[in-house]
Amino acid sequence: MASTSETGHPKNVANFENLISFVVGFGATYNPSKVTLKVPALQTQLASCKANIASVTSTSVAFNNAVNARMTAFDGLKKLSTRLLNALDATNASTQLVKDFKTVNAKVQGSKLTKADAGKTAKLIDPNAPVVETTKTISSSQQSYSSLIEHIATIITILSTEPTYVPNENELKVITLNTLLTSLKNTNTAVINAYTTVSNARLSRDQSLYNTTNGLCETAKEVKMYVKSLYGATSPQYKLISGLEFKSRKL
Repeated sequence: MASTSETGHPKNVANFENLISFVVGFGATYNPSKVTLKVPALQTQLASCKANIASVTSTSVAFNNAVNARMTAFDGLKKLSTRLLNALDATNASTQLVKDFKTVNAKVQGSKLTKADAGKTAKLIDPNAPVVETTKTISSSQQSYSSLIEHIATIITILSTEPTYVPNENELKVITLNTLLTSLKNTNTAVINAYTTVSNARLSRDQSLYNTTNGLCETAKEVKMYVKSLYGATSPQYKLISGLEFKSRKL
């Protein structure tokens, strides 16, 4: 079974490039009246589609890197939360304050991050996959990470209200926790922004290839029709390009 990359967008672009090469080889006889079917326009459209595909690839890498960075930043929060609970419990904090902390800690321990979110079986964006495949997963992931950020912020607030909470360990100090919170927020925002960027890039790519009015596949279809009308259905010229396949998809 062929992979998506072999049969999807890159294949359509490769066949379009072959199509242009053939019509250029036909010489001056290939002279359509429609401007978008002329060789210069075809070459411009090819370059645009290549650029859009490259943009999806680069923004997908940026998104996946942002996801990995966020996984690293959030790694160990459950253990840290437990350590903070034990540190608070060892102070003169009231029973109610410790109880409040335990309630938040339970939320941290029972967060609804999926295995992919936790980095166990990370599912990264495939540049060739339809946008809709990951939208629901990404949305759920953002909510989970946002919830964790909220829980950590609450923990910091609780610790800040207890005057006897003065740990010697740097990683447990409130000032260090505030720095961590900022990092968590920044890495989460980076993922959100990167996902928006890659999603828009994929939409642009799909429009350039599959728009039913002026997309690459539609243009290829019109070129074939023109060559067929120019040389005939049984002509060697038409046979050269008739086998070039362009797979369209619904936008």
